[in-house]
Amino acid sequence: MNFDFARVFEQLTPLLWQGLYYTLYVSFVSIVAGMIVGLISCFMIISRYRILRILSGTFVWVIRGTPMLVQAMFFFFGVPQVLRMVVPGINETLTEILPFAVNIPMLFTPVQAGILTVALNAGAYFTEIFRAGINAVDKGQNEAARSLGLTQWKTMYKVILPQALRISLPPSVNQWIISVKDTSLLSAIGVGELMQQTRIYAGRTMINFESFIYVALWYLAILSVLMILAKKLETWVTYDRKN
Repeated sequence: MNFDFARVFEQLTPLLWQGLYYTLYVSFVSIVAGMIVGLISCFMIISRYRILRILSGTFVWVIRGTPMLVQAMFFFFGVPQVLRMVVPGINETLTEILPFAVNIPMLFTPVQAGILTVALNAGAYFTEIFRAGINAVDKGQNEAARSLGLTQWKTMYKVILPQALRISLPPSVNQWIISVKDTSLLSAIGVGELMQQTRIYAGRTMINFESFIYVALWYLAILSVLMILAKKLETWVTYDRKN
């Protein structure tokens, strides 16, 4: 059996550089959006209003309880089908409003559907990460701030949240790592990221073993940087809390 790693390195590398752009782009936008969604959902789930707690809890339950691949298919194939049935002519209407952004039969581009999917997934997990961070802050901090005359919102914004976000940094970086790996599932809806480029190349050349070993090394290199960052942040947070 002869392995042709040299050929894969020469031919697949330019394709992976293209795929790396989409992997990093989708990951970055999804993580930022997911953190915003997670923070809003966290405030809802710790709210005194029952309806907000129910909405946030349902969101977390549904997203965490269903496979991400199913969600990607749902947003890319399912939602546009329903919208076309409920709102006839929606594609034409959107094309008139945004002629350059929306001119596709599926309503969402693969990248848009992918970002939406990864962002909602990350948001569900960030909800629990931020809630754990807030609960980890000493309750005396809240009592002291309120005794000084700060409102509940100012106490959360100026006292509790900065400490909670610092505590949440290590698990947040772990979630970033998971989100980057999750982008590989988006090849199923045609996002041209690392996995999709490798699948196309392997399907065209029938060089499967070497191709997937090579792309695995690319993922390992990218995620190793985030793993090192997670360790550094964990050490920093632990040292800071002890002192």
